[in-house]
Amino acid sequence: MNDSGTTMAKETMQAIGDKSKNSESSEVKMFGLLAEFETPGAILSAAKKVNEAGYKWWDCCVPFPVHGLDKAMGVRPTILPWIVLGAGITGAILGALLQWYTNAATLELWSGPITVTGYAFLVSGKPFASIPTWIPVMFELTILLAAISCVVFMFVLNKLPQFYHPCFNVKRFARVTDDRFFIVIEARDPNFYQEKTAEMLTSLGATAVEEVPA
Repeated sequence: MNDSGTTMAKETMQAIGDKSKNSESSEVKMFGLLAEFETPGAILSAAKKVNEAGYKWWDCCVPFPVHGLDKAMGVRPTILPWIVLGAGITGAILGALLQWYTNAATLELWSGPITVTGYAFLVSGKPFASIPTWIPVMFELTILLAAISCVVFMFVLNKLPQFYHPCFNVKRFARVTDDRFFIVIEARDPNFYQEKTAEMLTSLGATAVEEVPA
């Protein structure tokens, strides 16, 4: 980090320290602190240090995927593959049950005012439970439910769509889609202390540390 960046970060940290002294009289609720970094290597190293410091409510915002960032942050594997697997197995079972029922001879199901009866598939002595002939339908339902659950739960787990985020209130955050890398630590984190956290982010090489209004 160059001298101008260091000076800017120190000035920002000083301003944060001054504001923290008057936090009780402030009417603006703070979401957290936003630290700006200039390179992928810088945010990768900083993310590892923040994780080691024990912070839980924080995130990295980058303009493109940074290899190894998830590991540096200590992000656990997503549960999404298990959800997709469960949905696929459910689809396969539903496909088998559907074909078994539609080829049943005597089984009747009551559905409101209509009685649904299976149709006996008595052709050339074919069995009612013919797994090889069921494979296409079972396969299609497996893929259908797995694909739908993957998309739906991907949005749910990522809390999308999210049309607003407090970081949008910070002007410098607009460069997150261009050439800047950011770490945001939320004020609700048990280890969050405004001045102490700002000092830590500055020591990690942040070119600027700024408050994020809620």
